[in-house]
Amino acid sequence: MIPLIGIEEEYLVVDPRTRHVTPRAAEVLAAATDMLDVAHEITRFQVEARTPPSADLTELGSRLRATRKDVAVAARSCGLAVVASGIPVLGSAMPPPLTDHARYEQGRVLYRALQDEISICALHVHVDVPDEEHAVYVGNHLRPWLPTLIALAANSPFFVGRDTGYASWRVISWGRWPVSGAPPYFPTFAEYELALRALAESGALMDAKTVFWDTRPSPTLPTVEIRVADVPLDVTDSLTIIGLIRALVVTSLAAVTRGDRGLPIPSEVLRAAYWRAARDGLLGDSLDVRDGRLVPAPVLAGRLFEHVKGALAEAGDLRFVEEGLERLLRKGSGAMRQRRVHARGHDLAEVVDDLIEATVA
Repeated sequence: MIPLIGIEEEYLVVDPRTRHVTPRAAEVLAAATDMLDVAHEITRFQVEARTPPSADLTELGSRLRATRKDVAVAARSCGLAVVASGIPVLGSAMPPPLTDHARYEQGRVLYRALQDEISICALHVHVDVPDEEHAVYVGNHLRPWLPTLIALAANSPFFVGRDTGYASWRVISWGRWPVSGAPPYFPTFAEYELALRALAESGALMDAKTVFWDTRPSPTLPTVEIRVADVPLDVTDSLTIIGLIRALVVTSLAAVTRGDRGLPIPSEVLRAAYWRAARDGLLGDSLDVRDGRLVPAPVLAGRLFEHVKGALAEAGDLRFVEEGLERLLRKGSGAMRQRRVHARGHDLAEVVDDLIEATVA
């Protein structure tokens, strides 16, 4: 059986005249009252779009394109725009104004200055799994491939007027949180539960929803949630990455069923691979954590594709994802597009203009 997928994409609200992020998400949501799949996020700079679960990538793509268009129309009715970018390109974004909610105020007290760069936008992918234990073991199997997904989805090179030198500054900024980034390797479910109890005792967690690892059992749904990717600028890139992620989950579930709980990659090695992928994206070399060797990032993307080829074929996604991956590697990631636009006129306002247009292209 082909697992259902549900996705969440986060977008930034910008003023199309100044090109700065603006804390007017509530106005966009009020204008989108007929849309059941749009919600507020932690800051007033952001809105989140969700899709109903679907087993079909084509159907999911149609819904995602329609949702992006509807959110953009709602924003335009307020004199605003939305952009698919992992982090604000321009504007006074630190510290961000938080959405009015007791939970967010509790987080501000607990996490303090960590929230100064919390205006980050990701792609979250939910894939059905039998139960929480399977989700943990699937996470073990996904760990070696998370840096490759970072490189493919990288879309946050500029932050509040500055070139960070990274393809995904969102990954670096988010990695400072106490329970974020790649999950640890858990040989047993009991060790996972023990870790959560210790993290809660430390004060690092408010509750299960603040387990912010890049793969985790969803705290509310019977899914494994993969949160590693910047929100892609291009919908086709989103769908390519979503197809790869589902195929990774299916491939991992088959291995778990055979009793294989994954390769225990040291966390320090995986952290270095994260840093390299976030810095260079698809340019230069990436670390293959399975053998500790640097290889060109597109080569590692090809190895990921070969790893999940059987699951892609089973889902009927093989040709779509193969063509989507070839296209992504040929044209480059969102970060590469942002830098190309900036190189033309050395004007970040032009980058934001291009983001506005490309988000709903």
